[in-house]
Amino acid sequence: MATKQQVRASHILIKHQGSRRKASWKDPEGRVILNTTKESAISQLKSLRDDILSGKANFEDAASRISDCSSAKRGGDLGLFGPGQMQKPFEEATFALKVDEISDIVETDSGVHIIKRTE
Repeated sequence: MATKQQVRASHILIKHQGSRRKASWKDPEGRVILNTTKESAISQLKSLRDDILSGKANFEDAASRISDCSSAKRGGDLGLFGPGQMQKPFEEATFALKVDEISDIVETDSGVHIIKRTE
């Protein structure tokens, strides 16, 4: 159960050329990531976010197919976390969301994300 100091969130991460780690569970060699511009990653996520908000796509299903984070295996679920446990832009965006709300595009050193607060 989330406390005032903790939130629970799921996310979809798309890595790009500028990401600090150029590999992921679905791209262990980093070939796709090295050829993905930040603009292209943002554009993919914006389109996906629109599909989720319009009901054409399910957040958890999309996360398990598309996210470059290993949390994809859990539908993007990151579990509970508190202040200081995530990169600052990610943390600030998550804490600003209401439960079940989906963020706009959030940029971190890991790549670009959309975040869904779940608790």
